[in-house]
Amino acid sequence: MIKLIIDAVSENIFFTIIGNKNTYNVSHENSKNNYEKLIILVKDFLCSKSLNLNDISSIYVNRGPGSFAGIRNSISVAKALHLSQKIDYYCFSFQDFKNENNIKNENIPNLCNKFNVKKNLIKPIYIS
Repeated sequence: MIKLIIDAVSENIFFTIIGNKNTYNVSHENSKNNYEKLIILVKDFLCSKSLNLNDISSIYVNRGPGSFAGIRNSISVAKALHLSQKIDYYCFSFQDFKNENNIKNENIPNLCNKFNVKKNLIKPIYIS
């Protein structure tokens, strides 16, 4: 069961793969060019770990607050993968995890369960 975390709300785009035994991270510059090829960056990251889209069981997307373009594009990728690959997604915000300190990406799936973050539901938080 492979979990993918997409976080494109800040200065960098972060991807995390959480597997049964290993966790992998990569970051990219938060730029218009990278937003336009976000799915390519995801696929390249998966390929670099000998994985493909069929291996992903769930996607966790940071819904903000943050960059409008980053949120919009990362949620679009999650929704497209949900429709094409039948992968469930969870849209979280670090604000959802009240009283939690030092949150690491590898803890996000457990925190989503703990705080009852609904799957396949989007409520973005944009910074105006």
